[in-house]
Amino acid sequence: MRSFWSITLATLAKDIRLEWRSKDALNAMLFFSLLVVVIFVFSFDPLAEESRHIVGGLVWIAFLFASVVALNQTWARELRNQVLDGYRVSPAPGTALFVAKALGNFLLVSLLEALMAPLFVIFYNLRVLGPAWQLVPVALLGTWALVVNGTFFAAMSLRTRSRELMLPLLLFPVSIPAVIAMVAATTSILTGEDSAHFYIILLVTYDVVFTTACVGLFDTVLQAE
Repeated sequence: MRSFWSITLATLAKDIRLEWRSKDALNAMLFFSLLVVVIFVFSFDPLAEESRHIVGGLVWIAFLFASVVALNQTWARELRNQVLDGYRVSPAPGTALFVAKALGNFLLVSLLEALMAPLFVIFYNLRVLGPAWQLVPVALLGTWALVVNGTFFAAMSLRTRSRELMLPLLLFPVSIPAVIAMVAATTSILTGEDSAHFYIILLVTYDVVFTTACVGLFDTVLQAE
């Protein structure tokens, strides 16, 4: 276990350093998210009451599509200089690599959400009518739901010709239950009309099930040609 976490933390630190130096994924995600926000602002009246009921969906749509940009680059760096092949023949557990990649994507997407959320608040003049603290677990659980599956499917589609197209084709259908729960929970909290407890429990269940499945199956994906 000690070796597992030491490898995980070392891989995570390496990925963070590489992203900090290049900022390729973060810049692409920010540009894409800003573009989506501007399009939504011009498409919907940000002061209309109806917009406040659908802004939960707009927020998570923007984050979902923007996260695909980072997820597509998750394993691309490991193909250079046969780094991934070297990891495959090493005695290091494959699950440590997967957990490190998932945590790195989680931190990156969480940073994007922290930077973009104030823009949605400003443009749509949002006021939280429900318990605002519930937005934190919804954001954390929803983000993990996206990145854990995205990291796994990005590894599956790594050696395909059209991996940029294959990833969303695999990720979006599987993420539908989580996205529905995220949107419904966010809308309930913002409007204060319904309780978000059911959707939070649904997200917890979804995360546990798919995290267990992805971790359990990753060694097979890693060793596949």
